[in-house]
Amino acid sequence: MRISHLLAVLAVIILAGCSGGSSGGGSSVAPSPAPPAPPPASGPADPAIPDYNTSPVAPDPNGMDSTAEEIAARISLGWNAGNTMEAIGGETAWGNPEITRELIALVKASGFDAVRLPVSWNQYADATTAEIDPAWLARVRDVVQYCMDEDIPVIVNIHWDEGWLEENVTEAAADEVDARQKALWQQIATGLRDFDERLMFAGANEPNVETAAQMEVLARYHQTFVDAVRETGGRNAYRTLIVQGPSTDIEKTDNLWRQMPVDNAVDRLMAEVHFYTPYNFTLMPEDQSWGDMFYFWGDGFHSATNPGRNATYGEEADVDALFASMKARFVDLGIPVIMGEYAAMRRTTLTGDDLALHLASRAHFHEYVTRAALANGLIPFYWDAGGLDNHGSGIFDRRALTVHDRETLDALVAGAQ
Repeated sequence: MRISHLLAVLAVIILAGCSGGSSGGGSSVAPSPAPPAPPPASGPADPAIPDYNTSPVAPDPNGMDSTAEEIAARISLGWNAGNTMEAIGGETAWGNPEITRELIALVKASGFDAVRLPVSWNQYADATTAEIDPAWLARVRDVVQYCMDEDIPVIVNIHWDEGWLEENVTEAAADEVDARQKALWQQIATGLRDFDERLMFAGANEPNVETAAQMEVLARYHQTFVDAVRETGGRNAYRTLIVQGPSTDIEKTDNLWRQMPVDNAVDRLMAEVHFYTPYNFTLMPEDQSWGDMFYFWGDGFHSATNPGRNATYGEEADVDALFASMKARFVDLGIPVIMGEYAAMRRTTLTGDDLALHLASRAHFHEYVTRAALANGLIPFYWDAGGLDNHGSGIFDRRALTVHDRETLDALVAGAQ
């Protein structure tokens, strides 16, 4: 999620720890041949940051048969472990318990077939050298293993992480940010290199980009991410990697995106966008001078008694048009798209008929968006930040290991069928 939205929502109650604008098994194709060795990498721009690719190994195609499209075809509904491993201050700092293997088992048993793991890295890295605390890398490795044990794909990213990259997609900051991007991904990729194709890496979360000039800088960060992972070798030479559109906003991506990074591995890249449209319905915690909150969304779910709270934009036709633009931009060209986050907050301070209609329209939103995404080749990952009360998006009670929001879960599963 876009960080400006995040701060607004967290000020009311924890909904999201990131914010947004708008599997195993073999394949039918033989493993790709070993990709050519990448060109010698230039040294980091910051001389205080060493080269962390100190133990590269030969490319290893074992367990890496599938292309990005083949992996995407095996995912119908993903789940975010939000507000947890990306929390500033530690895994439990934003109110969620540590992720357990039992939680991942519950997620799979409930109908999700992939996990997105938002992760903070920079707070666990040396401020000068960017060296990651080995204990944190080991903790991430453990959680990835929980997903492997359940045989479900998992995406590991560098999340907001206090904005060191996301808020610095500028030419002035590019050298410093790029050096840190390279150093972190060299270490992450080396530390998680032995996992098979069910592990994917995503280079960032929601890089704040508004202009074509900033898009050029973001493209540089993405290329550094791809090169840093590939040069570590082993299974990383074939791993599927995910790069983010500007602000992960669909309209900005359609307008500003130019090309995918250059990659020595063939057909192993995906794009990523997020979806929180209309903001007034999905994330807006209080009325503003420029507009009011929406309680009700979608055809057949508007209120006759409280019409000022009906959505006035961002409904079904807009969803279809936005998703179709990503299909044309990426999917039709053989590039899968991860819709890495989407959710609409609960507004449980409503009462009576307003509450009942809000919850029904919220369920309709989740079912419709899930189905429309898949129809256009976008792979949906629901944003579950763990919050169970007003303005929350949590489906699971992570402490009791039970389903808390059956209505939303049922809507998501129905949309994915």
